[in-house]
Amino acid sequence: MVVAEVLTGIALVQQSVKFIKENISTVQDIGQIASQIDDLFAGEKQVQQARNKKSGGGLGDQFGVDTVAKEIIDAKIAAEKLQEVATMVDMRFGHGTWSGILAERQKRMQEAREAQAAARRKKIQEAKEFEENMKNFILAIVIAGVSIGLFVFLFTVVL
Repeated sequence: MVVAEVLTGIALVQQSVKFIKENISTVQDIGQIASQIDDLFAGEKQVQQARNKKSGGGLGDQFGVDTVAKEIIDAKIAAEKLQEVATMVDMRFGHGTWSGILAERQKRMQEAREAQAAARRKKIQEAKEFEENMKNFILAIVIAGVSIGLFVFLFTVVL
């Protein structure tokens, strides 16, 4: 099982940072710690989702001081750990490396959103075309049925 599947939220952030700290001086390129950076982002996202979650659980669980405090502290720790990794990566690979990683990640996420939107638009367009084709097919069947019925009616009346 992958570490990301076992660990969640702040534990995933801390595990990723620990691995990066232990290995940052020996890696030859950023690709060697890329999966840990992905886990770091995933853990930070989980922490933010837990903090922003409005529903679920009882009112005591949702608004309890311990729950609120834990969510806020976890979010601050995650942000702190992200900044720590950013500093380590910039120090190891040169100034601007982390901001380049963030910019590329944002660009890829935007491209993925645009691709999903394009796929949804295409699916909607195909559904509209299918609906229009079905309408035309049914109309043709009805016209053919009426024509045949009229022909049969006239043929039986004349004979």
